[in-house]
Amino acid sequence: MENKRLIIILSIATTLLLAPLAAMQFSSEVNWSLFDFVIAAILLYGTGLSIEFILRKVKQTKLRVIISLLILAALVLVWAELAVGIFGTPFAGS
Repeated sequence: MENKRLIIILSIATTLLLAPLAAMQFSSEVNWSLFDFVIAAILLYGTGLSIEFILRKVKQTKLRVIISLLILAALVLVWAELAVGIFGTPFAGS
């Protein structure tokens, strides 16, 4: 069961990475470089693997949910900062 869940998590991350690649074929408005794909892959796979680790190691359901939501919140904040610089940090190139 655990390996099946890991395969599902990695498949979802891969599918999410394929979306901008497909969009680049049909629109000039989506213009990702190789660096963008590498960063997105690190964020998506890192998040997925972190959540999988939590699901395997933490036994309390409530704690699993809380930690997983914190990991997802961190992903959303970092992604938003990199995409549009909502915080204006040098991290996003501002």
